Amino acid sequence: MSPDAAAPRAPRPTIIGPDTGPSPPFPLRMEGEVISGFGRGSKELGIPTANIPVTGVPWIEGAESGVYFGYASLHLPASHPDLSSSSNNWRTFPMVMSIGYNPFYKNTVRSAEVHVLHSFAKDFYGSWMRVSVSGFIRRELDYVDVESLIRDIRVDCEVARRSLERGAWGPGKEGKWLEGEGWSESRSGDKSGVESKV
Repeated sequence: MSPDAAAPRAPRPTIIGPDTGPSPPFPLRMEGEVISGFGRGSKELGIPTANIPVTGVPWIEGAESGVYFGYASLHLPASHPDLSSSSNNWRTFPMVMSIGYNPFYKNTVRSAEVHVLHSFAKDFYGSWMRVSVSGFIRRELDYVDVESLIRDIRVDCEVARRSLERGAWGPGKEGKWLEGEGWSESRSGDKSGVESKV
């Protein structure tokens, strides 16, 4: 067990970052297509995630392993129940993202997993996802049991929601990119980006 798993922890902050909004190096971007995955997030934790391969994302190598927050945007098919009638099929939601090795599961390969803070009526396999990372919540930890892991993830989600509720922490300039600026339908054939485990 990692020393972090047993060490007493100070009370966690409920809001991250200054009220003035994200500061450099944030926001950070990544994107890719959502494909079917193993489903560990849903089956074992009850917290569905999308797994994003970290290859080809320049800033990932220098990113500290831990939990981040920001926005995830999905280009949904017109028939998707979470898409109201609109000429723009993009929908943006707050998210939390884990970058690292997930020591509880003893992963040997570094990964990035996104949990979109929205309850979807239907999965979104095959949709394109864009992620804009606004800030860092905490460093990666190990856990004595799955219940402790779930509790911490739920706190992460609440911290992300509260932090993003502040006016200066909205999508801002990232909004246009999250809504599909510069995106081409031809990109939907690229399978290298995002692995959904909803």
